[in-house]
Amino acid sequence: MNNKIKSSLFGLAIGDALGVPVEFQSRAYLKQNPVSDMFGFGTHHQPSGTWSDDSSLAFCLAESLCKGYDLNDIARNFVKWYSAELWTPHEQVFDIGIATRHAILNIAKGHQPDLCGGFNEEDNGNGSLMRILPLVFYLQNENDIEVIYQKVKEVSSITHAHFRSVFACFIYVLYGLEILKDKDKFESYKEMQNTVLAFLEDKNFNPAEIQLFDRILKNDISKYNESEIHSSGYVLHSLEASLWCFLNSDSYAETVLKAVNLGEDTDTTGAIAGGLAGIYYGIKNIPKKWIDTLVKSNDIKNLAERLSDNLNNNI
Repeated sequence: MNNKIKSSLFGLAIGDALGVPVEFQSRAYLKQNPVSDMFGFGTHHQPSGTWSDDSSLAFCLAESLCKGYDLNDIARNFVKWYSAELWTPHEQVFDIGIATRHAILNIAKGHQPDLCGGFNEEDNGNGSLMRILPLVFYLQNENDIEVIYQKVKEVSSITHAHFRSVFACFIYVLYGLEILKDKDKFESYKEMQNTVLAFLEDKNFNPAEIQLFDRILKNDISKYNESEIHSSGYVLHSLEASLWCFLNSDSYAETVLKAVNLGEDTDTTGAIAGGLAGIYYGIKNIPKKWIDTLVKSNDIKNLAERLSDNLNNNI
């Protein structure tokens, strides 16, 4: 399991770091000036290999899961990150979403963690989807789909509590769990669709909300044209774009470069797609020069080892 955790954390963080310098650039701009390697500065004026809040909060979740599952502890880690005590690349926070900032301030006031995220329709940015991946490893031996949904809901709701954000995270986590079974990515995608649709059969979720996911669940998102794939910070766009890039690529590098070059929320699309690609293709398929350039690379490797040790001890 250690290698899968390592490849997922590096996969996420490298996709993130590739996207940081070009965040908010348009797709048209990146068609003319495509990202092909790591470079520094750009949008956020950060050195090459710098990851953003996406990786920071994923690492904060992984850090907490090293001790087991404790929602209060996860939430406390997010506050520690915000005060630059924990999992910042350069001991400062340079990028944070509005919804995440608001939620962290609620946590700091002592509110119940899963009531801190926004519940409104406009609160559906990608801030919980970008950090949910470590939960896949915690849940990989869980056979009860209701338990999986509840845990995903709790962890998402710390910053994003609307059903749409929770359900996007649920789909992503279930796909990650299928990929962990060493199946073909298209077979895993079909299994995820079947599992989610079966889960929905006895639920009374808002049909209008479920319908928003039809392109992923009832069709094949990989078959859409690039022009039909959006890459904004909206959670549904991020999920669709990430799955589209992963399914339409044949290597880790191709996946993350495709994701970043879609433009707009480049770091997050890179992180979400990169996490899945990392698990699927493995650490050996991630270019070593990117691993070596990544800020705090040894700390990330150590985190992966600690998480693996803890989860192995609790199987």
